[in-house]
Amino acid sequence: MPVFERGEISLYYEEFGAGYPILLFAPGGMRSSIEFWHKSPFDPTVEFANDFRVIAMDQRNAGRSHAPVSADDGWETYAADHLALLDHLKIDRCHLMGGCIGSSYCLGVIKAAPKRVSAAVLQNPIGLHENRAAFYEMFDGWAKELRRARPNLAETAFASFRERMYGGDFVFSVDREFVRNCATPLLVLAGDDLYHPAPISREIGALAPHVETIERWKTPDVVAAAVARTRAFLIAHRG
Repeated sequence: MPVFERGEISLYYEEFGAGYPILLFAPGGMRSSIEFWHKSPFDPTVEFANDFRVIAMDQRNAGRSHAPVSADDGWETYAADHLALLDHLKIDRCHLMGGCIGSSYCLGVIKAAPKRVSAAVLQNPIGLHENRAAFYEMFDGWAKELRRARPNLAETAFASFRERMYGGDFVFSVDREFVRNCATPLLVLAGDDLYHPAPISREIGALAPHVETIERWKTPDVVAAAVARTRAFLIAHRG
């Protein structure tokens, strides 16, 4: 079982295929783990393994990954995990692909280490649009489950952690000015529901200087075309 350990942190990951690397950040909110890719409209661990080295991971305290919980945790904590995993795998530069919360993880890594990311696919990006209560509720449900399994975790840490994750604006992990000046090529597979508001996808598309957008990609009649266009985007920008 491939596990990367860093101090008290244990991150589970899996690899598929070979070639230029893509690091995946799964859907699932705070429960983001590999299994959610297998339930998505298309699974990049399957679709892209013939052309790329695809690395999928369970985020800290989701799936088979474990870590402490601190009041200081936030988007930067996750970005540090992602960069540490890349270091462990001896990957200097790669693509990123994130679904749901994973889109914000992608942008957080680009902000932290822009030279290490050649391109990013933002599938169903999350963001603030008349829905903050829904994000707080999602976080609280995850925190309740985690504390039930690990009663030694301090309840007081979660309030600050929640605010650092979902108390901000836009896509939570970065601001609009960052996206406006982002030099990394982006492909947005647009969202259209409560957690993945269509206005957020449109705004990323309007702000980012190097961006493509696929509006329809989820239904069976368009999935194959969306996969082909995503693969072409990734191939065009690798290296």
